[in-house]
Amino acid sequence: MRWALLYARSREVPASAAVVVVAVTLLGLPEGDLRLSAFAAAVGVAALALGLGAHDVALDRGAAFGWPPRRAAHLLLGGLFVGGLLLTVGPDVPDHAVVWRNVAGLGGLAALGALLFGSRTAWALPVTWTGATLVVPSGDLWFEELLGWPVQPAGTTSATTTALVLGLAGLLAGTARTTRR
Repeated sequence: MRWALLYARSREVPASAAVVVVAVTLLGLPEGDLRLSAFAAAVGVAALALGLGAHDVALDRGAAFGWPPRRAAHLLLGGLFVGGLLLTVGPDVPDHAVVWRNVAGLGGLAALGALLFGSRTAWALPVTWTGATLVVPSGDLWFEELLGWPVQPAGTTSATTTALVLGLAGLLAGTARTTRR
């Protein structure tokens, strides 16, 4: 149990959780607004993504245990926290499946961002993608649904597929990377 507390502290989980609570509470208040709900999910996932990497990579490489299960738990528990908070704060969420779809896809984007750019800038991918969907109007063509998946209604096959692919790719790539040499 002590390792879990040390892990949480080293990955700034308490500070990230506080940011998630404030951001989701402020952005998730408008009732039934799918765009703000998607942006709240992006900000919540982005705050948790800061803990996906260590301050000292050499210290991680010297660990006597494997990091993949801990990274996977960090992503999955963080996603449950953000999604559960969104569903709790936003009483008139249009559809619960949309919230979980957005959290899964944006969490995958954050994990891919941590892998590609480092944990300090992992927030950029989910926030930028969702921010662009707030500005650019979405259409009915398949590629417009694909690019605007966070703000698509439930039952949109391309949006669900995109979120699942991003979520699984982020989970697998983000947890499979090894910190050992």
